[in-house]
Amino acid sequence: MTGRVESIVYAPEAGDPKPAGHFARVPSDRVALTAGAGIDGDRKAVGGGRQLNVMLAEVMAELAAEGFKAGPGELGEQLVLSGIDRAALTRGARVRLGGAAVIEVDIPRTGCARFEAIQGKPRSAAAGRLGVMARVVSGGPVAVGDAVEVVPG
Repeated sequence: MTGRVESIVYAPEAGDPKPAGHFARVPSDRVALTAGAGIDGDRKAVGGGRQLNVMLAEVMAELAAEGFKAGPGELGEQLVLSGIDRAALTRGARVRLGGAAVIEVDIPRTGCARFEAIQGKPRSAAAGRLGVMARVVSGGPVAVGDAVEVVPG
């Protein structure tokens, strides 16, 4: 199944890491992913299995219809993809973004107290729909509009 990158946001290293009322995210049309770290220049690019917050545009539309703030970065996501089967994003699944970058799904994203404060809703209202945490297996450039494909691990 082929999809596309719909949105990219990241938390710049400079600036307030927890601004009042929203996540520290800025939009970008193009970023570089670094294997084992995440988005170059992102405060969260520190390694581990939680390098990227990935959500599906279709699920974000559902959440927006329920009154969640769902603009770029408002749900705490970094990458928004479309056209990918939600069921395919299980632990260990790999997704190619553009020509070279590959990410691997780690765990479902559950939200946190900050998410609840920003959204004004309990995280339980979005349970199972906040996307996944992923790590970068192969780095490379990623741009809004790039093709996205679930690939064999």
